[in-house]
Amino acid sequence: MNVTTASKTAPARDAGKTLSGEARIPLRMGLPKTIESICPQCLKVIPADLYEEGGKVMIEKECPGHGRWKDVYWGDAELYLRNERWTFDTGHGLSNPNVKGAGDCPHGCGLCGTHLNHTVLGNIDLTNRCNLNCPICFANANVTGYVYQPSLDQVAAMLRTYRNERPVAGRIIQYSGGEPTLHPQFFEILRMTGRMGFTHIQLASNGIRFADPEFAMRAKEAGLHTIYLQFDGLDDRIYAVTRGRPLVELKERAVENIRRAGMKIALVCTIVRGVNDEEVGRILRYAIGNADVIAGISFQPVCFTGRISHEERMQRRITLPDIMINLERQTGIVRRSDFYPLSFVSPFSRFIGALRGEEITNFTCHPHCTLCTYLVIGEDGQAVPMSRFIDVEGLVTDMNRLAGRTSRARFKAFAKIRAWNALRRHYHEERAPEGLSFTMYLQTLQGMLDKKVGRGGRVKTFRTMMVGGMHFMDAYNYDLSRLRRCVIHFAGPDGMLYPFCSYNSGPVYRTRVERAHAVPAAEWKKVNGYERAFAPPDR
Repeated sequence: MNVTTASKTAPARDAGKTLSGEARIPLRMGLPKTIESICPQCLKVIPADLYEEGGKVMIEKECPGHGRWKDVYWGDAELYLRNERWTFDTGHGLSNPNVKGAGDCPHGCGLCGTHLNHTVLGNIDLTNRCNLNCPICFANANVTGYVYQPSLDQVAAMLRTYRNERPVAGRIIQYSGGEPTLHPQFFEILRMTGRMGFTHIQLASNGIRFADPEFAMRAKEAGLHTIYLQFDGLDDRIYAVTRGRPLVELKERAVENIRRAGMKIALVCTIVRGVNDEEVGRILRYAIGNADVIAGISFQPVCFTGRISHEERMQRRITLPDIMINLERQTGIVRRSDFYPLSFVSPFSRFIGALRGEEITNFTCHPHCTLCTYLVIGEDGQAVPMSRFIDVEGLVTDMNRLAGRTSRARFKAFAKIRAWNALRRHYHEERAPEGLSFTMYLQTLQGMLDKKVGRGGRVKTFRTMMVGGMHFMDAYNYDLSRLRRCVIHFAGPDGMLYPFCSYNSGPVYRTRVERAHAVPAAEWKKVNGYERAFAPPDR
Protein backbone atom coordinates (compact mmCIF):
# COMPACT_ATOMS: atom_id res chain seq x y z
CA MET A 1 0.00 0.00 0.00
CA ASN A 2 1.47 3.38 -1.01
CA VAL A 3 0.34 6.53 0.81
CA THR A 4 0.93 9.97 -0.65
CA THR A 5 -0.10 13.44 0.40
CA ALA A 6 -0.77 16.85 -1.00
CA SER A 7 -2.80 19.25 1.11
CA LYS A 8 -2.59 19.54 4.88
CA THR A 9 -6.24 20.52 5.06
CA ALA A 10 -8.89 18.11 3.81
CA PRO A 11 -11.61 19.99 1.90
CA ALA A 12 -15.19 19.92 3.13
CA ARG A 13 -17.32 17.42 1.26
CA ASP A 14 -20.88 17.18 0.13
CA ALA A 15 -21.68 13.46 -0.02
CA GLY A 16 -23.81 14.02 -3.12
CA LYS A 17 -21.24 16.02 -5.08
CA THR A 18 -17.68 15.77 -6.31
CA LEU A 19 -15.05 18.21 -5.04
CA SER A 20 -15.62 20.39 -8.11
CA GLY A 21 -19.35 20.62 -7.37
CA GLU A 22 -20.79 18.19 -9.92
CA ALA A 23 -23.40 15.58 -9.07
CA ARG A 24 -21.74 12.43 -7.73
CA ILE A 25 -23.08 9.48 -9.71
CA PRO A 26 -23.55 6.63 -7.19
CA LEU A 27 -22.59 3.02 -7.77
CA ARG A 28 -25.55 0.75 -8.47
CA MET A 29 -25.39 -2.57 -6.64
CA GLY A 30 -26.82 -6.04 -7.19
CA LEU A 31 -28.12 -8.03 -10.15
CA PRO A 32 -29.85 -7.63 -12.51
CA LYS A 33 -29.33 -3.96 -13.34
CA THR A 34 -28.92 -1.54 -16.21
CA ILE A 35 -25.66 0.33 -16.76
CA GLU A 36 -24.32 2.83 -19.29
CA SER A 37 -22.14 1.26 -21.98
CA ILE A 38 -21.17 1.98 -25.60
CA CYS A 39 -21.82 0.42 -28.98
CA PRO A 40 -18.64 -1.45 -30.01
CA GLN A 41 -19.05 -0.17 -33.57
CA CYS A 42 -20.15 3.49 -33.43
CA LEU A 43 -19.16 4.11 -29.75
CA LYS A 44 -22.50 5.81 -29.02
CA VAL A 45 -23.51 5.63 -25.34
CA ILE A 46 -26.27 3.04 -24.95
CA PRO A 47 -27.85 1.18 -22.00
CA ALA A 48 -26.70 -2.35 -21.21
CA ASP A 49 -28.22 -5.05 -19.05
CA LEU A 50 -26.12 -6.99 -16.53
CA TYR A 51 -27.64 -10.27 -15.37
CA GLU A 52 -26.69 -13.72 -14.14
CA GLU A 53 -26.71 -16.62 -16.56
CA GLY A 54 -25.19 -20.02 -15.82
CA GLY A 55 -23.26 -18.66 -12.82
CA LYS A 56 -21.66 -15.87 -14.89
CA VAL A 57 -22.49 -12.19 -15.18
CA MET A 58 -23.44 -11.36 -18.75
CA ILE A 59 -23.64 -7.98 -20.48
CA GLU A 60 -26.17 -7.44 -23.25
CA LYS A 61 -26.89 -4.25 -25.18
CA GLU A 62 -28.45 -3.10 -28.42
CA CYS A 63 -27.52 -0.20 -30.69
CA PRO A 64 -30.32 1.02 -32.97
CA GLY A 65 -27.89 1.17 -35.88
CA HIS A 66 -25.63 -1.83 -35.24
CA GLY A 67 -27.69 -4.50 -33.55
CA ARG A 68 -27.41 -6.56 -30.37
CA TRP A 69 -24.20 -7.46 -28.55
CA LYS A 70 -23.65 -10.02 -25.79
CA ASP A 71 -20.54 -10.92 -23.82
CA VAL A 72 -19.28 -12.19 -20.47
CA TYR A 73 -18.82 -9.30 -18.01
CA TRP A 74 -17.55 -11.37 -15.06
CA GLY A 75 -16.99 -15.12 -15.02
CA ASP A 76 -18.41 -15.75 -11.53
CA ALA A 77 -21.62 -14.12 -10.28
CA GLU A 78 -20.94 -15.02 -6.64
CA LEU A 79 -17.57 -13.24 -6.66
CA TYR A 80 -19.18 -10.32 -8.52
CA LEU A 81 -21.67 -9.74 -5.69
CA ARG A 82 -19.04 -10.36 -3.00
CA ASN A 83 -16.78 -7.68 -4.49
CA GLU A 84 -19.66 -5.22 -4.34
CA ARG A 85 -20.17 -5.98 -0.64
CA TRP A 86 -16.53 -5.21 0.11
CA THR A 87 -15.99 -2.04 -1.86
CA PHE A 88 -15.82 1.43 -0.35
CA ASP A 89 -17.07 3.89 -2.94
CA THR A 90 -15.63 6.99 -1.27
CA GLY A 91 -14.01 8.81 -4.19
CA HIS A 92 -14.92 12.46 -4.69
CA GLY A 93 -12.73 13.39 -7.64
CA LEU A 94 -10.56 16.45 -8.18
CA SER A 95 -11.00 20.01 -7.03
CA ASN A 96 -9.17 21.10 -10.22
CA PRO A 97 -10.36 18.76 -13.02
CA ASN A 98 -9.10 19.28 -16.58
CA VAL A 99 -12.63 19.74 -17.91
CA LYS A 100 -14.89 22.11 -16.01
CA GLY A 101 -18.40 20.85 -15.37
CA ALA A 102 -19.79 17.47 -16.32
CA GLY A 103 -18.03 15.97 -19.31
CA ASP A 104 -19.72 14.06 -22.10
CA CYS A 105 -18.56 10.68 -20.75
CA PRO A 106 -16.65 8.97 -22.33
CA HIS A 107 -16.25 11.46 -25.17
CA GLY A 108 -15.34 14.54 -23.09
CA CYS A 109 -12.03 13.55 -21.44
CA GLY A 110 -9.53 14.62 -19.84
CA LEU A 111 -10.67 14.16 -16.29
CA CYS A 112 -13.91 16.06 -15.85
CA GLY A 113 -15.89 17.21 -12.84
CA THR A 114 -17.84 13.94 -12.61
CA HIS A 115 -14.72 11.75 -12.44
CA LEU A 116 -14.68 10.31 -8.93
CA ASN A 117 -11.05 9.44 -8.24
CA HIS A 118 -7.69 11.13 -8.22
CA THR A 119 -4.63 9.46 -9.74
CA VAL A 120 -3.15 6.51 -7.87
CA LEU A 121 -0.78 5.52 -10.69
CA GLY A 122 0.17 8.06 -13.34
CA ASN A 123 1.26 6.78 -16.74
CA ILE A 124 3.37 8.54 -19.36
CA ASP A 125 4.14 6.93 -22.71
CA LEU A 126 7.73 7.76 -23.64
CA THR A 127 7.48 6.39 -27.17
CA ASN A 128 5.39 4.13 -29.38
CA ARG A 129 8.52 2.59 -30.83
CA CYS A 130 9.17 -0.99 -29.80
CA ASN A 131 11.69 -3.78 -30.28
CA LEU A 132 8.85 -6.31 -30.40
CA ASN A 133 5.81 -6.51 -32.65
CA CYS A 134 3.17 -8.03 -30.38
CA PRO A 135 -0.24 -8.84 -31.87
CA ILE A 136 -1.99 -8.01 -28.55
CA CYS A 137 -0.41 -4.58 -27.94
CA PHE A 138 -2.21 -1.24 -27.50
CA ALA A 139 0.45 0.82 -29.27
CA ASN A 140 3.18 0.09 -31.75
CA ALA A 141 4.90 2.39 -34.24
CA ASN A 142 5.50 -0.58 -36.50
CA VAL A 143 1.82 -0.63 -37.49
CA THR A 144 0.52 2.91 -36.83
CA GLY A 145 2.60 4.61 -39.51
CA TYR A 146 3.88 7.36 -37.18
CA VAL A 147 6.37 7.80 -34.34
CA TYR A 148 5.21 9.37 -31.07
CA GLN A 149 8.07 10.26 -28.75
CA PRO A 150 7.64 13.29 -26.46
CA SER A 151 10.60 15.54 -25.81
CA LEU A 152 12.21 16.01 -22.41
CA ASP A 153 10.31 19.29 -21.98
CA GLN A 154 7.01 17.61 -22.85
CA VAL A 155 7.67 14.82 -20.35
CA ALA A 156 8.42 17.43 -17.68
CA ALA A 157 5.14 19.19 -18.45
CA MET A 158 3.21 15.90 -18.11
CA LEU A 159 4.90 15.24 -14.78
CA ARG A 160 3.84 18.70 -13.59
CA THR A 161 0.25 17.87 -14.56
CA TYR A 162 0.32 15.02 -12.03
CA ARG A 163 2.10 17.08 -9.37
CA ASN A 164 -0.50 19.85 -9.74
CA GLU A 165 -3.47 17.51 -9.12
CA ARG A 166 -5.61 18.55 -6.17
CA PRO A 167 -6.40 17.65 -3.47
CA VAL A 168 -3.84 14.81 -3.86
CA ALA A 169 -0.71 15.45 -5.90
CA GLY A 170 0.58 12.54 -7.96
CA ARG A 171 3.55 10.75 -6.41
CA ILE A 172 3.75 7.41 -8.27
CA ILE A 173 4.67 7.39 -11.96
CA GLN A 174 4.95 4.58 -14.48
CA TYR A 175 6.65 5.02 -17.84
CA SER A 176 5.23 2.93 -20.64
CA GLY A 177 5.05 2.79 -24.41
CA GLY A 178 5.82 1.15 -26.89
CA GLU A 179 9.01 0.15 -25.14
CA PRO A 180 9.95 3.14 -22.92
CA THR A 181 13.62 2.15 -22.58
CA LEU A 182 14.09 3.13 -26.24
CA HIS A 183 13.67 6.83 -25.52
CA PRO A 184 17.08 8.43 -26.19
CA GLN A 185 16.88 10.46 -22.93
CA PHE A 186 15.57 7.59 -20.81
CA PHE A 187 18.06 7.90 -17.94
CA GLU A 188 17.77 11.68 -17.87
CA ILE A 189 13.97 11.32 -17.60
CA LEU A 190 14.34 8.99 -14.60
CA ARG A 191 16.61 11.45 -12.80
CA MET A 192 14.27 14.35 -13.57
CA THR A 193 11.29 12.41 -12.20
CA GLY A 194 12.98 11.96 -8.84
CA ARG A 195 13.92 15.64 -8.67
CA MET A 196 10.28 16.61 -9.25
CA GLY A 197 9.14 14.83 -6.08
CA PHE A 198 7.83 11.49 -7.31
CA THR A 199 8.47 8.95 -4.58
CA HIS A 200 8.11 5.80 -6.68
CA ILE A 201 9.15 5.35 -10.32
CA GLN A 202 7.96 2.31 -12.24
CA LEU A 203 8.54 1.08 -15.77
CA ALA A 204 6.36 -1.14 -17.98
CA SER A 205 8.87 -3.04 -20.09
CA ASN A 206 9.27 -6.17 -22.17
CA GLY A 207 12.65 -6.64 -20.44
CA ILE A 208 14.80 -6.90 -23.56
CA ARG A 209 17.17 -4.12 -22.57
CA PHE A 210 17.38 -5.40 -18.99
CA ALA A 211 19.03 -8.52 -20.36
CA ASP A 212 22.08 -6.24 -20.42
CA PRO A 213 23.42 -6.02 -16.80
CA GLU A 214 25.01 -2.62 -17.43
CA PHE A 215 21.66 -1.16 -18.56
CA ALA A 216 19.91 -2.51 -15.46
CA MET A 217 22.52 -0.96 -13.17
CA ARG A 218 22.32 2.41 -14.92
CA ALA A 219 18.52 2.39 -14.55
CA LYS A 220 18.84 1.73 -10.83
CA GLU A 221 21.39 4.52 -10.42
CA ALA A 222 19.07 6.91 -12.29
CA GLY A 223 16.27 6.28 -9.78
CA LEU A 224 14.14 3.44 -11.17
CA HIS A 225 12.45 1.39 -8.43
CA THR A 226 10.21 -1.26 -10.04
CA ILE A 227 9.97 -2.93 -13.44
CA TYR A 228 6.51 -4.10 -14.49
CA LEU A 229 7.89 -6.93 -16.57
CA GLN A 230 5.81 -8.31 -19.41
CA PHE A 231 5.64 -12.00 -18.55
CA ASP A 232 3.17 -14.29 -20.29
CA GLY A 233 4.56 -17.59 -19.05
CA LEU A 234 7.55 -19.91 -18.98
CA ASP A 235 7.01 -21.64 -22.32
CA ASP A 236 8.30 -20.20 -25.58
CA ARG A 237 5.29 -21.63 -27.42
CA ILE A 238 3.20 -19.04 -25.57
CA TYR A 239 5.48 -16.17 -26.56
CA ALA A 240 5.33 -17.29 -30.18
CA VAL A 241 1.60 -16.53 -30.05
CA THR A 242 1.53 -13.44 -27.81
CA ARG A 243 4.85 -11.76 -28.74
CA GLY A 244 5.93 -13.33 -32.01
CA ARG A 245 9.28 -14.76 -30.84
CA PRO A 246 10.82 -16.92 -28.07
CA LEU A 247 11.59 -14.86 -24.95
CA VAL A 248 11.86 -17.15 -21.92
CA GLU A 249 15.68 -17.16 -21.71
CA LEU A 250 15.80 -13.41 -22.19
CA LYS A 251 13.17 -12.83 -19.46
CA GLU A 252 15.16 -14.95 -17.02
CA ARG A 253 18.33 -12.98 -17.76
CA ALA A 254 16.41 -9.76 -17.15
CA VAL A 255 15.14 -11.06 -13.80
CA GLU A 256 18.67 -11.92 -12.71
CA ASN A 257 20.09 -8.54 -13.77
CA ILE A 258 17.29 -6.64 -12.02
CA ARG A 259 17.97 -8.69 -8.88
CA ARG A 260 21.67 -7.83 -8.98
CA ALA A 261 20.90 -4.15 -9.53
CA GLY A 262 18.71 -4.10 -6.41
CA MET A 263 15.37 -3.23 -8.02
CA LYS A 264 12.02 -5.01 -7.79
CA ILE A 265 9.77 -6.69 -10.33
CA ALA A 266 6.04 -7.02 -10.76
CA LEU A 267 5.20 -9.65 -13.35
CA VAL A 268 2.53 -8.43 -15.80
CA CYS A 269 0.82 -11.34 -17.48
CA THR A 270 -1.64 -10.90 -20.34
CA ILE A 271 -3.90 -13.95 -20.18
CA VAL A 272 -5.80 -15.33 -23.18
CA ARG A 273 -8.13 -18.31 -22.84
CA GLY A 274 -6.72 -21.26 -24.75
CA VAL A 275 -3.25 -19.71 -24.98
CA ASN A 276 -1.81 -19.34 -21.46
CA ASP A 277 -4.68 -19.68 -18.97
CA GLU A 278 -3.23 -23.05 -17.93
CA GLU A 279 0.10 -21.34 -17.19
CA VAL A 280 -1.02 -19.06 -14.34
CA GLY A 281 -0.18 -21.56 -11.59
CA ARG A 282 3.31 -22.05 -12.96
CA ILE A 283 3.80 -18.27 -13.07
CA LEU A 284 2.74 -17.98 -9.41
CA ARG A 285 5.17 -20.71 -8.31
CA TYR A 286 7.97 -19.06 -10.30
CA ALA A 287 7.27 -15.73 -8.58
CA ILE A 288 7.27 -17.30 -5.11
CA GLY A 289 10.57 -19.01 -5.90
CA ASN A 290 12.03 -15.60 -6.79
CA ALA A 291 10.33 -13.57 -4.07
CA ASP A 292 13.57 -11.78 -3.21
CA VAL A 293 13.17 -9.77 -6.42
CA ILE A 294 9.54 -10.33 -7.51
CA ALA A 295 7.18 -8.30 -5.33
CA GLY A 296 3.94 -8.91 -7.18
CA ILE A 297 1.98 -10.36 -10.08
CA SER A 298 -0.66 -8.56 -12.12
CA PHE A 299 -2.72 -10.88 -14.28
CA GLN A 300 -4.46 -8.95 -17.06
CA PRO A 301 -7.23 -10.60 -19.08
CA VAL A 302 -6.83 -9.80 -22.76
CA CYS A 303 -8.77 -6.84 -24.17
CA PHE A 304 -10.20 -7.06 -27.67
CA THR A 305 -9.57 -4.15 -30.02
CA GLY A 306 -11.16 -3.71 -33.41
CA ARG A 307 -13.83 -5.93 -34.92
CA ILE A 308 -13.94 -9.53 -33.71
CA SER A 309 -16.68 -12.12 -34.12
CA HIS A 310 -18.86 -13.20 -31.21
CA GLU A 311 -17.61 -16.77 -31.57
CA GLU A 312 -13.94 -15.80 -31.38
CA ARG A 313 -14.56 -13.51 -28.40
CA MET A 314 -16.30 -16.29 -26.50
CA GLN A 315 -13.43 -18.64 -27.33
CA ARG A 316 -10.73 -16.23 -26.09
CA ARG A 317 -12.59 -14.21 -23.43
CA ILE A 318 -11.35 -14.71 -19.88
CA THR A 319 -12.19 -12.60 -16.82
CA LEU A 320 -10.58 -12.01 -13.42
CA PRO A 321 -12.61 -14.65 -11.52
CA ASP A 322 -11.68 -17.24 -14.17
CA ILE A 323 -7.98 -16.55 -13.57
CA MET A 324 -8.28 -16.75 -9.77
CA ILE A 325 -10.24 -20.00 -10.02
CA ASN A 326 -7.47 -21.35 -12.27
CA LEU A 327 -4.87 -20.32 -9.67
CA GLU A 328 -6.81 -22.22 -7.01
CA ARG A 329 -7.12 -25.32 -9.18
CA GLN A 330 -3.53 -25.29 -10.44
CA THR A 331 -1.69 -24.52 -7.18
CA GLY A 332 -3.83 -24.89 -4.05
CA ILE A 333 -1.82 -21.97 -2.65
CA VAL A 334 -4.68 -19.50 -3.01
CA ARG A 335 -8.45 -19.87 -3.01
CA ARG A 336 -10.93 -17.64 -4.78
CA SER A 337 -12.16 -16.54 -1.35
CA ASP A 338 -8.73 -15.00 -0.64
CA PHE A 339 -9.29 -12.28 -3.27
CA TYR A 340 -10.94 -8.90 -2.74
CA PRO A 341 -11.31 -5.68 -4.76
CA LEU A 342 -8.50 -3.15 -4.47
CA SER A 343 -10.90 -0.68 -2.85
CA PHE A 344 -11.06 -3.15 0.08
CA VAL A 345 -8.03 -1.35 1.56
CA SER A 346 -9.59 2.11 1.30
CA PRO A 347 -10.43 2.29 5.05
CA PHE A 348 -6.73 2.06 5.90
CA SER A 349 -5.95 5.04 3.64
CA ARG A 350 -8.86 7.01 5.10
CA PHE A 351 -7.70 6.24 8.65
CA ILE A 352 -4.12 7.37 7.98
CA GLY A 353 -5.43 10.51 6.30
CA ALA A 354 -7.68 11.23 9.27
CA LEU A 355 -4.73 10.88 11.67
CA ARG A 356 -2.66 13.30 9.59
CA GLY A 357 -5.53 15.68 8.88
CA GLU A 358 -4.80 15.64 5.15
CA GLU A 359 -5.96 14.08 1.89
CA ILE A 360 -3.95 11.02 0.89
CA THR A 361 -4.08 8.55 -1.98
CA ASN A 362 -7.22 6.46 -1.69
CA PHE A 363 -7.75 3.21 -3.58
CA THR A 364 -11.39 3.68 -4.54
CA CYS A 365 -11.57 2.12 -8.01
CA HIS A 366 -14.65 0.21 -9.15
CA PRO A 367 -15.18 -3.17 -7.41
CA HIS A 368 -15.01 -5.08 -10.70
CA CYS A 369 -11.74 -3.60 -11.98
CA THR A 370 -9.58 -5.72 -9.68
CA LEU A 371 -9.12 -8.83 -7.57
CA CYS A 372 -6.16 -8.91 -5.18
CA THR A 373 -4.64 -10.77 -2.27
CA TYR A 374 -1.36 -10.59 -0.35
CA LEU A 375 0.86 -13.58 0.34
CA VAL A 376 3.28 -13.80 3.24
CA ILE A 377 6.26 -15.99 2.38
CA GLY A 378 7.89 -17.80 5.27
CA GLU A 379 11.54 -18.61 5.77
CA ASP A 380 10.80 -22.11 4.44
CA GLY A 381 9.54 -20.63 1.15
CA GLN A 382 5.90 -21.50 1.83
CA ALA A 383 3.42 -18.83 0.80
CA VAL A 384 0.26 -18.20 2.83
CA PRO A 385 -2.44 -15.65 1.96
CA MET A 386 -2.93 -13.08 4.73
CA SER A 387 -6.64 -13.88 4.80
CA ARG A 388 -5.82 -17.31 6.28
CA PHE A 389 -4.46 -15.89 9.55
CA ILE A 390 -6.13 -12.47 9.65
CA ASP A 391 -9.86 -11.89 9.84
CA VAL A 392 -9.52 -9.37 7.01
CA GLU A 393 -13.23 -8.64 6.76
CA GLY A 394 -13.50 -7.93 10.49
CA LEU A 395 -10.34 -5.82 10.42
CA VAL A 396 -11.49 -3.73 7.44
CA THR A 397 -14.92 -3.23 9.03
CA ASP A 398 -13.29 -1.95 12.23
CA MET A 399 -10.87 0.28 10.32
CA ASN A 400 -13.69 1.79 8.27
CA ARG A 401 -15.59 2.64 11.46
CA LEU A 402 -12.41 3.96 13.08
CA ALA A 403 -11.60 6.15 10.05
CA GLY A 404 -14.97 7.88 10.38
CA ARG A 405 -14.57 8.41 14.12
CA THR A 406 -10.99 9.66 13.79
CA SER A 407 -11.87 12.25 11.14
CA ARG A 408 -14.34 13.82 13.61
CA ALA A 409 -12.21 13.44 16.75
CA ARG A 410 -10.57 16.41 18.43
CA PHE A 411 -7.85 14.28 20.03
CA LYS A 412 -6.50 11.66 17.67
CA ALA A 413 -3.88 9.93 19.83
CA PHE A 414 -6.39 7.34 21.09
CA ALA A 415 -7.11 6.32 17.49
CA LYS A 416 -3.66 4.74 17.20
CA ILE A 417 -4.38 2.60 20.27
CA ARG A 418 -7.74 1.54 18.82
CA ALA A 419 -6.04 0.64 15.53
CA TRP A 420 -3.41 -1.44 17.35
CA ASN A 421 -6.19 -3.23 19.24
CA ALA A 422 -8.03 -3.97 15.99
CA LEU A 423 -4.88 -5.40 14.43
CA ARG A 424 -4.28 -7.58 17.51
CA ARG A 425 -7.89 -8.74 17.77
CA HIS A 426 -8.11 -9.95 14.19
CA TYR A 427 -4.65 -11.59 14.04
CA HIS A 428 -4.49 -15.36 14.67
CA GLU A 429 -0.89 -16.39 15.27
CA GLU A 430 -1.72 -20.11 15.42
CA ARG A 431 -2.68 -19.99 11.72
CA ALA A 432 0.24 -17.78 10.63
CA PRO A 433 3.47 -18.96 8.99
CA GLU A 434 6.01 -20.24 11.49
CA GLY A 435 7.95 -17.38 13.08
CA LEU A 436 5.42 -14.70 12.19
CA SER A 437 4.68 -13.38 15.66
CA PHE A 438 2.34 -10.44 16.16
CA THR A 439 5.35 -8.12 16.47
CA MET A 440 6.83 -9.49 13.26
CA TYR A 441 3.42 -9.13 11.60
CA LEU A 442 3.33 -5.43 12.55
CA GLN A 443 6.87 -4.96 11.24
CA THR A 444 5.87 -6.68 8.00
CA LEU A 445 2.87 -4.36 7.62
CA GLN A 446 5.19 -1.42 8.27
CA GLY A 447 7.51 -2.75 5.58
CA MET A 448 4.64 -2.77 3.07
CA LEU A 449 4.07 0.94 3.79
CA ASP A 450 7.71 2.00 4.12
CA LYS A 451 10.14 0.43 1.65
CA LYS A 452 13.08 1.57 3.79
CA VAL A 453 11.85 -0.91 6.39
CA GLY A 454 10.76 -3.84 4.25
CA ARG A 455 12.66 -6.01 1.74
CA GLY A 456 16.20 -5.60 2.97
CA GLY A 457 15.54 -2.49 5.05
CA ARG A 458 16.55 -1.70 8.60
CA VAL A 459 13.94 -3.95 10.29
CA LYS A 460 13.53 -7.69 9.79
CA THR A 461 10.25 -8.53 8.06
CA PHE A 462 8.68 -11.44 6.22
CA ARG A 463 8.49 -11.13 2.46
CA THR A 464 5.11 -10.23 1.03
CA MET A 465 3.77 -10.56 -2.49
CA MET A 466 0.74 -8.98 -4.08
CA VAL A 467 -1.10 -11.41 -6.35
CA GLY A 468 -3.96 -9.96 -8.30
CA GLY A 469 -5.33 -8.82 -11.56
CA MET A 470 -6.83 -5.84 -13.32
CA HIS A 471 -9.27 -6.25 -16.18
CA PHE A 472 -9.07 -3.30 -18.52
CA MET A 473 -12.24 -2.80 -20.52
CA ASP A 474 -12.84 -3.11 -24.23
CA ALA A 475 -15.78 -1.82 -26.24
CA TYR A 476 -17.75 -5.04 -25.72
CA ASN A 477 -17.78 -4.97 -21.89
CA TYR A 478 -17.56 -1.18 -21.43
CA ASP A 479 -19.11 0.27 -18.27
CA LEU A 480 -19.12 4.02 -17.67
CA SER A 481 -19.40 3.54 -13.90
CA ARG A 482 -16.01 1.83 -14.04
CA LEU A 483 -14.53 4.59 -16.19
CA ARG A 484 -15.61 7.33 -13.76
CA ARG A 485 -13.83 5.50 -10.93
CA CYS A 486 -10.56 4.83 -12.75
CA VAL A 487 -7.42 5.43 -10.66
CA ILE A 488 -4.84 4.69 -13.40
CA HIS A 489 -4.48 7.70 -15.66
CA PHE A 490 -2.45 8.68 -18.72
CA ALA A 491 -1.05 12.17 -19.22
CA GLY A 492 -0.78 13.72 -22.66
CA PRO A 493 1.33 16.61 -23.96
CA ASP A 494 -2.00 18.47 -24.27
CA GLY A 495 -2.10 18.90 -20.47
CA MET A 496 -4.99 16.46 -20.04
CA LEU A 497 -5.32 13.32 -17.91
CA TYR A 498 -7.19 10.35 -19.33
CA PRO A 499 -8.59 7.25 -17.59
CA PHE A 500 -6.78 4.11 -18.75
CA CYS A 501 -9.88 2.64 -20.41
CA SER A 502 -10.74 5.73 -22.43
CA TYR A 503 -7.11 6.21 -23.45
CA ASN A 504 -6.63 2.64 -24.70
CA SER A 505 -10.18 1.50 -25.52
CA GLY A 506 -13.62 2.95 -26.14
CA PRO A 507 -12.88 6.41 -27.61
CA VAL A 508 -9.12 5.51 -27.69
CA TYR A 509 -7.72 8.94 -26.88
CA ARG A 510 -4.26 7.44 -27.34
CA THR A 511 -4.70 7.63 -31.11
CA ARG A 512 -5.78 11.28 -31.01
CA VAL A 513 -3.04 12.34 -28.61
CA GLU A 514 -0.27 10.52 -30.46
CA ARG A 515 -1.30 11.70 -33.92
CA ALA A 516 -1.41 15.31 -32.72
CA HIS A 517 2.20 15.07 -31.49
CA ALA A 518 3.72 12.48 -33.83
CA VAL A 519 6.06 12.41 -36.82
CA PRO A 520 5.22 10.32 -39.93
CA ALA A 521 7.17 7.07 -39.90
CA ALA A 522 8.71 7.78 -43.30
CA GLU A 523 10.07 11.10 -42.05
CA TRP A 524 11.42 9.49 -38.88
CA LYS A 525 13.15 6.74 -40.84
CA LYS A 526 14.75 9.29 -43.14
CA VAL A 527 16.24 11.21 -40.21
CA ASN A 528 17.09 8.32 -37.87
CA GLY A 529 17.46 5.23 -40.01
CA TYR A 530 15.13 2.24 -40.02
CA GLU A 531 16.99 0.06 -37.53
CA ARG A 532 17.27 2.81 -34.94
CA ALA A 533 13.65 3.84 -35.31
CA PHE A 534 11.84 0.54 -35.20
CA ALA A 535 14.12 -2.41 -34.55
CA PRO A 536 17.00 -1.46 -32.23
CA PRO A 537 19.33 -4.25 -31.18
CA ASP A 538 18.31 -6.38 -28.20
CA ARG A 539 21.18 -5.06 -26.08
